[in-house]
Amino acid sequence: MVKFLGTLFSISMLAALNSGCTTVVIDEYRRSTGELAVGDSVVILGRRHSSDYETEPDLIDCVGKTLNNPKAGVVVIPEQQFVDALYPWFEPRTAPMHIKSLSKLMDIPDVRDRMEKYGIKYIVWIDGSTETTSSAGSIGCSIGTAGAGCFGFGTWDKESDYEASVWDFRDQELSGKISADAQGTSYMPAIVVPIPLIARVQNNACKGMAAQLQEFLLPPQSASR
Repeated sequence: MVKFLGTLFSISMLAALNSGCTTVVIDEYRRSTGELAVGDSVVILGRRHSSDYETEPDLIDCVGKTLNNPKAGVVVIPEQQFVDALYPWFEPRTAPMHIKSLSKLMDIPDVRDRMEKYGIKYIVWIDGSTETTSSAGSIGCSIGTAGAGCFGFGTWDKESDYEASVWDFRDQELSGKISADAQGTSYMPAIVVPIPLIARVQNNACKGMAAQLQEFLLPPQSASR
């Protein structure tokens, strides 16, 4: 019995180190080259105006933390800190939807002063979500005189679809767009104990978008370092 439990524990630990399969596709549309300089900063914001979905705060937090790299020349202002400092102009219902709306906001001295205080060069708006698109299989668990156990097999597919619009705050123009599409399948085999093999779809979309944003925002010679 002890040997069986030890083997089962080893299998569980091995499975925990594995994950489901995920594919990520990154596309970029660029209108200008990156111009981040010393003293400049970037803010990553999520679109939450839709009644059907909202861009997840944890995705925005992930992109911001992954992109933030002062040594490489990328300083990211946390989303909530920025929204609070610019209240109420960047709340979901009042945030500018187009670059022209941002130009109107800059006519307000208080807004312009706060933006300049942060050294904002780029505002990156991310719109999208991660959803479970399908699932199959089943797992059943029971308790008997010999003990408890689960048997079965389940799978579920997730898809992440995000688009980042890069606004150049100082030049008041759209610098370009980056899209990240990720798909993955997670598995849950159960032989006595369920063993989840999770596809980190949203996390991989985050990492792919952050890497592309760094290349996008920095001047060519800096991005290649």
